[in-house]
Amino acid sequence: MRATEKNIKRIDEDTLNSLEQYTLPQILGRQAEGLGEGIAVREKAYGIWQTYNWREYLRYTRLVALGLISLGLKREDNVGLVLDNHPEWLFAQLGTQSAGAVTIPLFTSAVAEELAGGLNRVKASYVFAQDQEQVDKLLSCRERLSHVKRLIYLDPTGMRSYRDNPWLISFAQLLELGEDLDKEEPDRYTREVWEGTPKEVALMLMTSGTTGEPKMVMLSHQNFTEMARKWIETAPIGVGDNWISITPTAWIVDQMWGVGVTLCCGMAMNFPETFETAVEDFREIGPTVIVTSSRFWEDLASKIRVKISDAGFIKRAMYNYSQEMGKKVVDLESEGKPVPSGLKFLRWIMHRTVSRPLLDRVGCLGFRAAYTGGHPISPDVIRFFRANGLNLKQCYGLTEAGGIFQVQPDGEVKPETVGKPLPRTEIRIAEDQEVLVKSKSCFVGYYENEEATEEALADGWFHTGDAGYLDKDGHLLIIGRKQDIMRTKEGEAFSPDFIETRLKFSPYIKESVIWGEGQPYLTAFINIDFGNVGNWAEDRKIPYTTYTDLSQQPAVEELIRQEVREVNTQLPQPMQLVRIILLYKLLDADDQELTRTGKVRRKFVFEQYKELIDAMYAGKKELPVRGRVRYRDGHVGTIETTVKIIDV
Repeated sequence: MRATEKNIKRIDEDTLNSLEQYTLPQILGRQAEGLGEGIAVREKAYGIWQTYNWREYLRYTRLVALGLISLGLKREDNVGLVLDNHPEWLFAQLGTQSAGAVTIPLFTSAVAEELAGGLNRVKASYVFAQDQEQVDKLLSCRERLSHVKRLIYLDPTGMRSYRDNPWLISFAQLLELGEDLDKEEPDRYTREVWEGTPKEVALMLMTSGTTGEPKMVMLSHQNFTEMARKWIETAPIGVGDNWISITPTAWIVDQMWGVGVTLCCGMAMNFPETFETAVEDFREIGPTVIVTSSRFWEDLASKIRVKISDAGFIKRAMYNYSQEMGKKVVDLESEGKPVPSGLKFLRWIMHRTVSRPLLDRVGCLGFRAAYTGGHPISPDVIRFFRANGLNLKQCYGLTEAGGIFQVQPDGEVKPETVGKPLPRTEIRIAEDQEVLVKSKSCFVGYYENEEATEEALADGWFHTGDAGYLDKDGHLLIIGRKQDIMRTKEGEAFSPDFIETRLKFSPYIKESVIWGEGQPYLTAFINIDFGNVGNWAEDRKIPYTTYTDLSQQPAVEELIRQEVREVNTQLPQPMQLVRIILLYKLLDADDQELTRTGKVRRKFVFEQYKELIDAMYAGKKELPVRGRVRYRDGHVGTIETTVKIIDV
């Protein structure tokens, strides 16, 4: 099922240039005509891959659109999607857009209050919910959702007792309504779908909200088709290739690729059975490329390194030698220097005997290219995977820009940078080092927020809010959020992101938050990786019960101290950490400490844990704390412990 570069079936230039003339549902109709019986969507269920061809893809989309119209959906209505990665997400989204309405994907991990808040902001008329869990969340807020006419649930498991609720309707019933209307008005769908125009808003996505209340980003069909065109022109992809969907449907990456690139390119969209089985499913499907979050690659690198550390002496020695050879090649290539033939040969031998079997084991052998985005990643992670033979590249994008617009080109991969802009994308660095972007894939505006829209799109350029600079080769380096750039008491500037990403390369560190604004030195909160540190502790016969208990073990404190010291050796003196605290709980989106995409809400964390931060600068050795934890069901628990302040 895997293809080589020579077998890529590229789209012709005329077809690519015509994409901007159509809406996404119109493109689906054209693909159904041209690709017909070709595989469009796969889903693994109960260990078996179920497939939909392009005609079936269009049929289900058609029935959803007509079913919604039967229920009373109007053009320009807003429709909420609280859905996981399944084919029904595509049918629901494109079906809604076929009828001229706008979709608003929301995170299924969100608590009831967050879902209600998002739906209320856009006054959603209809909502698709994945299963009983999501239905229960919305039912708990029913009195606040008076504008929602019907709630459509996909998975009927456990829903038998809900049948008498007139507010609810199953996805199967919606399809039946669509079939009835299709029989009555056979040309209704065609009329509706061709009434749409490329500049209409297709969907709205929430920003991450790291600095305040999330904004609603309005993206048009044209924004998506232009971004898809950029990727189709530059990425090693073609008609019939595979893409696998593993990031949340409410994140721009899966929207950009799943509803943009794969649809426009004629690729197959694949859904793994669960996130936990994704690696196994990679091996079966052989995806062409993968684009996912930095956390995915950080976690995978940690798992590999921990497994290697547990291997026998000979395997460890071979792996370490392979890494050494690989990193030498990567460093020479990133500097634009020739690789000696002897080193090339050694690297080839080690790739065949060590790296290739390793990549196959973790399901990454078939990728022509792999990309990481969403949050800055340590160059060490990029270097680690590239040394193992995986073509992993760091890239950069934002929801407002229509997704990822800055990518490292093949042959010019520098682990520290996010590469160069994709075609028809202009990048400029403002006087205050803010990165500015101009492109047809940039968003329409923020929903019902003209002031913020005008500020973000001043002078025709999108102001990203990120600080960066261009190196001598035109590669962009991102320093961090402009407003997050801090200065110590001595006036030394530092970027928390820069240090945090390097700390997270450690297999024993899950999350880190750097402090030091106006202070004499830098400090950090650190979340240990419960799985990896737990295994490390068990191997050493160190007893523990909970995350809190494990994080406060003296041996674990010493382990993390050594990891931080190692990172300090890579940093200039003003950026080195002096004191750290191993937090007694994981930072969590349910506690509003992280965004739903895993980014730290720095201001909120500062206010929540100010007493601990002050203690690190007051010379204290420990501090008794009483913390609150909010569980998924809304229940609030209490943690009481004594936190030790560790001198690095």
